[in-house]
Amino acid sequence: MPKVVIAFPEGKHKVLTMSYDDGKAADRKLVEIFNQYGIKGTFHINSGLFGEGDRIPIEEVPKLYDGHEISTHTVTHPTIARSPKEQLIEEIIEDRKGLEKISGYTVRGLSYPNGSYNSLIKEMLPYLGIEYARTVNSTGHFSIPDDFLEWNPTCHHKHNLMELAEDFVALHKKQYLYMLYVWGHSYEFDNDQNWDLIEGFCEFIGNRNDIWYATNIEIVDYFKAFRNLQFSADCSFVYNPNAISVWLSVDNNIVEIKGGKQTDLI
Repeated sequence: MPKVVIAFPEGKHKVLTMSYDDGKAADRKLVEIFNQYGIKGTFHINSGLFGEGDRIPIEEVPKLYDGHEISTHTVTHPTIARSPKEQLIEEIIEDRKGLEKISGYTVRGLSYPNGSYNSLIKEMLPYLGIEYARTVNSTGHFSIPDDFLEWNPTCHHKHNLMELAEDFVALHKKQYLYMLYVWGHSYEFDNDQNWDLIEGFCEFIGNRNDIWYATNIEIVDYFKAFRNLQFSADCSFVYNPNAISVWLSVDNNIVEIKGGKQTDLI
C-alpha cells in the first residue's frame, strides 16, 4: 500500500491566511498591501453598520474586497454569548443575507464578535450555514485546527509577528502541514502608527513559491475536499467527486487529483 498524505495545492506544505474584523476605512490600505504581495485576507464585516463613522460604505465593498473573502461578524457586533438564541440567529442569518447580496456568493464564515462564544453557539452554527468561526485565542503555533468552529489563530499582529514569520518561513519538514494565521483590526495600524509592521511582514512573507496564500474559507473547503476523496481499500486509486483539485503526497511524490476524475496512485 502506498504512503498517502494530503498536501496543499501544488504540493506545498505551508499556508498563510489573514483575518481582519469590522470593515473600517483602514481596510483600504491593508487590502492594497495584501494585493501588492500576493497575500489573501478574510474580512469579517457587520452588515448593519456599513457607512457608520469610518466604516466602509456598502457600495464600495464588492470592488474593495475582490479577490479576498467577505465573512460574517454579526449584523451589529453584540457579545453573543450574552444574547438570547433568537437574537443570535437573527444576527448571523441577517448578516449572511446582507453580505451575500453584496458579494454574490455564499457567505459561510464567522469571527466571533468581541471574541464571545460558548458551546451552545458552536452547536448552532452549522444550522445557520456557518462552516468556520475564528476566536481571538492566539496559540503561537502553526498547527491545523481540529475544530474549525473554534479556530484559534496563530497570533494577533501585535504579538511577535516578525519572529513568527521568520520561524514559519524557515520550516522545511514536509511530513507536516503548517499554517500561519494572523488576525487583527486594520484601524489598529492607524492608532498605533505602525503600518510599517504589516508592510514589512507582507514584503518578507509574500510572493514565496513554497507558501499557499489562502482565505479562511479556501482552507476549509480544501480540507473538506480531501475528506470527500474516495480511496480504494488498498489506496491504489482514488476518485475525486469535488469540483476542485486535491494534491496528495504519494510515496513522497506529489500527485494532483483533479476534480471529477479517478487517478491511479501506484
